[in-house]
Amino acid sequence: MSSDKTPTYVEDEFQRDTNYIPDRITRDARDGWPVEPGRYRLVVARACPWANRAIIVRRLLGLEPVLSMGIAGPTHDADSWTFDKDPDEVDPVLGITRLKDAYLERYPGYDRGITVPAIVEIASGKVVTNDFPTLTLDLSTEWTEYHREGAPDLFPEPLRDEILEVSQLVYEDVNNGVYRAGFAGTARGYEKAYHDLFSRLDWLSERLATQRYLVGNAITEADVRLFTTLVRFDAVYHNHFKCNRNKLTEMPVLWAYARDLFQTPGFGDTVDFIDIKRHYYEVHRDINPTGIVPLGPDLRNWASPHFREELDGSPFGDGTPPGPVADGERVPPEANPALYPVEG
Repeated sequence: MSSDKTPTYVEDEFQRDTNYIPDRITRDARDGWPVEPGRYRLVVARACPWANRAIIVRRLLGLEPVLSMGIAGPTHDADSWTFDKDPDEVDPVLGITRLKDAYLERYPGYDRGITVPAIVEIASGKVVTNDFPTLTLDLSTEWTEYHREGAPDLFPEPLRDEILEVSQLVYEDVNNGVYRAGFAGTARGYEKAYHDLFSRLDWLSERLATQRYLVGNAITEADVRLFTTLVRFDAVYHNHFKCNRNKLTEMPVLWAYARDLFQTPGFGDTVDFIDIKRHYYEVHRDINPTGIVPLGPDLRNWASPHFREELDGSPFGDGTPPGPVADGERVPPEANPALYPVEG
């Protein structure tokens, strides 16, 4: 997600613009958008933690054959995400060079943030939704007819209230908490965000010390939401956003939990550390004026043993892991040395 707008502050604290396009794609098409194979394209950027959620959920559920995916590059200007990874820098399905074109096709004069993830209707070229929290829940609950055989239930009915409760705490203090620290306009705002973040990480460490996953005995939406922040923590947030009480590698329970997920098919194989670092360090020139991207840290330790399998629970419950990454969607080996070791 990217607001592409000047950050706003209330009482010294960074305030995220959460006024997203609320339309949903559902079985009954109550918002005018029916679930339909091949009708839509999910637009993401691997750099973005909010988009990374959608990439993971789509892969775990096996929706690749029915929901195509366009991948924007890691950097953008004040105007829009661009498709500079594609030949001629044009999305091959939507035929556009900037994600903003899909927003303007539906809303001429659209003046809010051009954010990922977004779902675009292919035939009309119009953005349907960028409401990232609801988007992944709908993939789990509205697209079930097209889930792969053995797909996990990421939002099981008996656990939904707890998943949403835990996810909200994680969002406020961790997912958005790192941004509250990084974009704070004053020392007071930064210090509050910093303490909220690490208090919540301590709370999560205590919770996860005796259970393998956040809610229940298998992976759920809550784990997906926490993972995408943890996997960026040492590479970006610890330094770039001044979240430096501890590195993730210095928090034993969370570090083992994060490695457990990373080594689970559908998680680590979606992570592009080059895109992640380039986005934050090159785009946020107000924080990093030189645009220099740090060479470290050494990320090969993500492949080290975690021993979380000794706790109760299994990743997919009664289901099965997803198959190989779809053609054209594999993260480049040099961008993920823990999964695809390279020399040097």
